[in-house]
Amino acid sequence: MSNPKTISTGYVPRPLQAELHNDLKRFSVLVMHRRFGKSVFAVNDMIDRGLRLYTSRKLPRPRYAYIAPDYGMAKRIIWDYAKAFTKNIPGVVANENELRIDISLFGDETDTLRFQLWGAEKPDKLVGTYLDGAILDEFGTMNPATWTTAIRPQLSDRKGWATFVGTPRGKNSFYDLQRYAMDSKDPEWFTRTHKASETGYVDAKELESARRTMGEEEYLQEYECSFEAALKGAYYSKLMGNLENTGRMRPIGYDPSLGVITAWDLGMNDSLVIWFVQRHFREVRLIDYLEMKDMADGLPDVVRELKNKPYIYSTHLLPHDAAVRGLNDGKSRTDTLKALGLRGIEVLERKGLNDGINAVKNLLPMCWFDINTTARGIDCLRSYRRDWDDKAQVFRDKPLHDWASHGADAFRTLAMGIDRDRGLVQNERQHKAITDYNEFGDSHL
Repeated sequence: MSNPKTISTGYVPRPLQAELHNDLKRFSVLVMHRRFGKSVFAVNDMIDRGLRLYTSRKLPRPRYAYIAPDYGMAKRIIWDYAKAFTKNIPGVVANENELRIDISLFGDETDTLRFQLWGAEKPDKLVGTYLDGAILDEFGTMNPATWTTAIRPQLSDRKGWATFVGTPRGKNSFYDLQRYAMDSKDPEWFTRTHKASETGYVDAKELESARRTMGEEEYLQEYECSFEAALKGAYYSKLMGNLENTGRMRPIGYDPSLGVITAWDLGMNDSLVIWFVQRHFREVRLIDYLEMKDMADGLPDVVRELKNKPYIYSTHLLPHDAAVRGLNDGKSRTDTLKALGLRGIEVLERKGLNDGINAVKNLLPMCWFDINTTARGIDCLRSYRRDWDDKAQVFRDKPLHDWASHGADAFRTLAMGIDRDRGLVQNERQHKAITDYNEFGDSHL
């Protein structure tokens, strides 16, 4: 087709949806109540923008991604919409195996417009291509790295756009983006909130029925777009909300007169996480947070990171599995860390998961978080939640293993080990700093 004519997808937007299509900026954060029609809106906005760029011939081979929290949701909910609203477009080919739609209007099969559906389970698997635009649906349940390390860099070459759509899930990265778009006056950013009590898309009797059966907090979250409501099934969200509301999340900084305690989670094939803590009497100050993955040298990389920070360390709290010895060489990770010069290692005894979760709940009211350096860890604690059984429609008696798990597990190490450190209890100050280091263990941290 050398001269494409007007193409109709069959989509007829509601008045508020039509208004949003006109108001969106390069980066848009849309907080929408249940049954607003956000998925239909987002799919059609992506199709419309894609077709306009493609037919303008300004850039070859436009690429767009619709990202759901997991691949199953993308296939179950979004894929049918994507096919339905593109089926009448000439030159369209839907690839069921890859959840991909290619459109070729100009007789050149190498110059195609592509829409693809992705799941956000593993953000590092999403890197490696360019994007002209992206939809991040229910961003509040995603690993924040989906945006910061995977999608945002892919938009740079072609100055692409991104739209975040969803319903609140507590104060997490979705909330942070909404606040940035609202308060920063950044001309590239836009936000809007649509509550069910204001749109009229769900009638008043139905809303009242939902309110009676859902419970107040969940109703306010799902229909009134409240970020204040606690994330359902979350272990610590109320406590974290209390800390924020009482000013316990703010810039803190490092006090050189106090030793630094580290608390670890040692992922085997996932992330390794370390919290950095100082204690002054009953104040527990979370001053830093480190999360590492895909380490070329393994634990030597971690020790180098510790050495490069300006801290004077007193104790390193490690979980019980740090002492497990490998079958090949008979060495534990504790042995390796000691050989690399790490001193003051305390390996905790194995305790029950619920004991650790209760210990965290008891510790959090004593905590202060440096908002500048521990934001990722704060998100983990806010989002750490019980696993949901879709079949039985109940929460399982165990946590969901996702991007938030490692940060929460490292904090559980802190909560279980903090009173074991004599310096913590007595506010002992560190008097000597060993700063020389080499990976053969000739000097110490």
